[in-house]
Amino acid sequence: MTSLQLRAAGLPDAEQIAPLHADSWRRHYRGAYSDAYLDGDLVADRRAVWNARLREPGNTFTIKADDDGEFVGFVHVVLDDDEQWGSLVDNLHVTAERKRSGIGTALLGDAAQKIVERATHPSMYLWVQELNTPAHAFYRAAGGTCVETTKVGMPGGVPGRLNGAPNKLRIAWPDVAAIVSRNS
Repeated sequence: MTSLQLRAAGLPDAEQIAPLHADSWRRHYRGAYSDAYLDGDLVADRRAVWNARLREPGNTFTIKADDDGEFVGFVHVVLDDDEQWGSLVDNLHVTAERKRSGIGTALLGDAAQKIVERATHPSMYLWVQELNTPAHAFYRAAGGTCVETTKVGMPGGVPGRLNGAPNKLRIAWPDVAAIVSRNS
């Protein structure tokens, strides 16, 4: 990283966020989500989601990462999503070419800082598919702990988009202060 810039994402950023989100799902959710869904117009599906999220953010925020002017990742957080677990890190994606370069760590750290500043409780959690083992290692290295395993829901609630009954893991940080201090 030479000049990583983190900033709040706005509606125009959906055009960069949606293709990265789709690419990440295609790389990491193959086997859990149906091939027909992943190989279909997933970018349009994700674009609709991101246009809605960024048009009316409500109690959410999205942080976009650029390095030397190139879009390299994003994180999306729902503040105070769960009374027990805190704020939900709903998405964290980094371009395939830039993984393991510190971008994910910077995004997670910035999200944690904003949770400390804006949320009622300084805790956060996320869901990661069981088959996405590289993500498990990343979240463990960032201090997260697996606290629950459950079944993955159908993407968009649409039957046929899911293969079998894959699992997802809840990774939690009861106090994000450790992430914030690590990134200071």
